[in-house]
Amino acid sequence: MAKGILGKKVGMTQIFNATGRLIPVTVVEAGPCMVIQKKSEDKEGYSAVQLGFAEKKAKRTSQPMKGHFAKAGVKPMRFVREIRISPEEADQYKVGEQIDVSLFKEGEIVDVVGTAKGKGFAGVIKRYNFHRGPMAHGSKYHRSAGSLGATGPARVFKGRRLPGRMGGHRVTVQGLEIIKVDPEKNILLIKGAIPGRNGAFVQVKESVKAKN
Repeated sequence: MAKGILGKKVGMTQIFNATGRLIPVTVVEAGPCMVIQKKSEDKEGYSAVQLGFAEKKAKRTSQPMKGHFAKAGVKPMRFVREIRISPEEADQYKVGEQIDVSLFKEGEIVDVVGTAKGKGFAGVIKRYNFHRGPMAHGSKYHRSAGSLGATGPARVFKGRRLPGRMGGHRVTVQGLEIIKVDPEKNILLIKGAIPGRNGAFVQVKESVKAKN
């Protein structure tokens, strides 16, 4: 069964394992999630299951989405994402059923998808870890981007690393270990850091590389 669940990043803390080793972990409030829709290769061209997390008020939901949730028999959800599954695994999901953290076990390897913190407009030193120039009075190169390439083309090539908006994009962190699963509190403790601010929605799914 393709494993995947939606949740909310609570924050980071640390715990000690059985040998007394300190482990930094991220606390994720995962689920319970509702199965909103199943997609098949015959109709949509690919096989997936659509999950919803965190209820929201109906008045904040558009009319098309109200119909979409009503068709599944669930309340409107704030965070909706899809988990790719194989056609053989589609029968293991039922529209309207609930999924919780008991789907995972301690020691499993997962990938976490989230939205990175937005840093606003940033220079190349902060954005790309460029080295600065000499800070002496005679230097005219302190924190600038430096050369933009040859003078022949008379233009700046695409992909050139320059100052601009930093963060706020989709990030996937692979190969993180689940340290603890708490079904009663719907909590996952994941080793290391995951993208996003505290309170941000994240997607936790079984690791692609570990699976292969």
